Amino acid sequence: MDKKRYVQVGIGGRARFYYDAIAEKYSDTCELTAFCDINRTRMEYAVNRLKKTYDYEGITLYMADEFEKMIDEQKPDYVIVTSIDRTHHKYIIKAMEMGCDVITEKPMTMNDEKCQAILDTVKRTGKHLRVCFNYRYAPYNSKVRELIMNDTIGDVKQVHFEWLLNTTHGADYFRRWHRDKRNSGGLLVHKATHHFDLVNFWLGTSPKQVFSFGDLMFYGRENAENRGINKFYYRTHGSENAKGDPFAFTMEGNAGLEGLYLNAEKDDGYLRDQSVFGDGISIEDVMNVLVKYESGAIMSYSLNAFSPTEGFRVAFTGTKGRLELTVSEKVYVNAGGNKDAEGAAEFHQLLVTPMFGDPYAVDIDATDGGHGGGDPVLLEDIFGNPPKDPLNRAASHEDGAMSILTGIAANRSIATGLPVNIKDLVKF
Repeated sequence: MDKKRYVQVGIGGRARFYYDAIAEKYSDTCELTAFCDINRTRMEYAVNRLKKTYDYEGITLYMADEFEKMIDEQKPDYVIVTSIDRTHHKYIIKAMEMGCDVITEKPMTMNDEKCQAILDTVKRTGKHLRVCFNYRYAPYNSKVRELIMNDTIGDVKQVHFEWLLNTTHGADYFRRWHRDKRNSGGLLVHKATHHFDLVNFWLGTSPKQVFSFGDLMFYGRENAENRGINKFYYRTHGSENAKGDPFAFTMEGNAGLEGLYLNAEKDDGYLRDQSVFGDGISIEDVMNVLVKYESGAIMSYSLNAFSPTEGFRVAFTGTKGRLELTVSEKVYVNAGGNKDAEGAAEFHQLLVTPMFGDPYAVDIDATDGGHGGGDPVLLEDIFGNPPKDPLNRAASHEDGAMSILTGIAANRSIATGLPVNIKDLVKF
C-alpha cells in the first residue's frame, strides 16, 4: 500500500503532536517529508528530535516564503497546518489551491473575513479540510453526545457551561503570541473554539445569535499596579525582578523549551517568556457569552483565565431531565512537558437526573492521553484506519467555521455592545 505523504507548516509546541504520531505509530502508512516555518533553528530542533527519538529521517526544511516551493517539490497528499492562528487561512487556502487536502489545528482561522475566504476556497477547489477538535473524542464528551442523541433528557432547552483556566495554563496565553488579539482572536476564538464546538457537537445544532461581555481584569500591567504590585519586568530570562514571581516562566533546563524557543530567538526575535503583567496585552481574561441556537436552545457560557482550579462544568436541561458533567484537568504548559498531560483529566463525573426519577451516575471508561483521552483517538481517526463512527466526531470545515463564529460574534458584541447574528458574518 502506498503511503500518504504529509508536509507540516508551523513547527512550534503544538506541531509535535502530529509529527511524533507519524514517526512513532503511523510510519507504515504515512510519510512526513518536509517542515516549513519562519524559524530554521526550531525546525532543526524538531528534525534532530525525530532522529534521536524515533530514528526518523528524510525531512526537508523550507522557510516560510518557500511554502509553495515545498508543495511543488514534495507533492504531498496532505498539508498539516500548525502555525499561529492569524496565518492559518493563507496556508489552508494556498494548499487547497495547489491540489492538497488539509488538516488544521483549531481554530480554523480567527475572523469572519478569513473564514469566508476558506469557505469559498473549499467550494471552489473541492478539496477536503479537516479541523482537529480532540475534545470531541474524550470518552465523557462522546458519552454526552450519545446520551443526548438517544433522547435521555429529551429536547435540550438550556445549557450552562463554565470553563476555568488556572494560573499555570491560563497565564500562559498572556506571555505568548496569543496575548495580541491580532494573532489569536483572543481566548473566545483561540481557546473557546473547543468549547463552542463541543456544544454544537453535543446538541447537533449551530449558533444563531450571540451577545457577550469581556475584559482584561487580572493580567496586564495596569491591573497589577491597581493591586499594589510595583516590581515589573519584560521577560523572565535574565531578569532579577522575575525571581520569586510565581507567574515567571523559566525555559532554562527544559530541553523542549530551550530547543524550540530560547535557542531559536536569534532567528525571529520571538520571546516565549514575556511577563503576564506587561503592557501590550489586548485579549480578555474574563468572558461571559449568551448564545441562541438554531435548535432553540439557549446557552450561558463563561471563561476565566486566572482561576485557582482547572477544568469545566456543563449542565444541560431538557424536556425529560438534566445532565451534568464535571471535569478537573491536570496542569500543563505548552511544549513544557509530556504532551499526553495536555488537557488530561484528573476527575470526571457524569450525572443524569430524569424529570421524574432518581439521579444516577453514568459509568465512563477512563482512557490515557491528552484532552481527556481524546488525543490518541483523534490521531487514529486522522492517520489510522478507524471504524465507522456513529457519533460523527470527525470535524469538517463547516464545523470549524461554526465553532469560531460563536467566538467571532462574541468579540464583535464586546466591541459594539450589541447582539450579533451569525448569518450576518459569513455565507455558506
